[in-house]
Amino acid sequence: MAVAVSINGELFDEHASISVFDRGFLYGDSVYEVVRTSGGEPVDLPAHLIRLRASATAIALELPSDDELTAATLAALKAAGNPESYIRIIVTRGAGEIGLGTDLARDRKTIVIIRPLKLPARALYEHGIALQIVNVERSSPRAVDPRIKSGNYLNNILALAEARRAGADEALMCDSRGRIAEGASSNLFVVNNGALFTPGLEIGLLAGITRMRVIELARGAGIDVTEGKLLPADVRGADEVFITSSIRGVLPVARVDGNTLAGTVPGPITTRMMTLYQQHLTARAGQ
Repeated sequence: MAVAVSINGELFDEHASISVFDRGFLYGDSVYEVVRTSGGEPVDLPAHLIRLRASATAIALELPSDDELTAATLAALKAAGNPESYIRIIVTRGAGEIGLGTDLARDRKTIVIIRPLKLPARALYEHGIALQIVNVERSSPRAVDPRIKSGNYLNNILALAEARRAGADEALMCDSRGRIAEGASSNLFVVNNGALFTPGLEIGLLAGITRMRVIELARGAGIDVTEGKLLPADVRGADEVFITSSIRGVLPVARVDGNTLAGTVPGPITTRMMTLYQQHLTARAGQ
């Protein structure tokens, strides 16, 4: 099938549809996770479901059980039949009368979308991407908390659009105090003097699953990792820079704000983390 969609456990092809009155469509009133497979098996699915549940709790949205979500995901993967897949798990509050009150919602929808996995071009892993520090600020934790992975993604869309206009591949957002937060759809790491640095969660950013794995893998390999405050100058002047996400894995950065980084791309620490993360994927495939 290549593309398979599960809606409340019922399987459809790419022509699946939901009501135009669904609150996920109307208001972004939904939570979601993106997962990839390795060897046909979902990578870190339990960790993604933990984060999905945390996002849902933050917006007072009740979820199906983890067993139900896992079963729907595996059934859709089987129906799609791809060697490797992109998985998107979405839970919306459902449809109802138009209005902001959550009490208007009925018929919660659990949706799993499966598509063939498409990774960035090999050249980007070999030569790095361009990163642009944008003017669009990361939303404050007092607004829509960045730790909630919700369907309300306009902030990130506007950030990426600004980066693309500057000729970059990915945006990097700061908080209202000028501290580096995260990319439009990635977490950031910089390397200085052989040590890794990444923005701390307290700044206001999504706790990336790949970010978590990279920190674990780096510390396990004896590489120092500091989670804390980074400023734009720290990124522009870093020895190495890379981003992480569930689909892209570890992806090196060659240019920041149009300027080429001074070191080799990918640098030695970035290369080491790319290797360690690939080993993690291989291990998941063997389970």
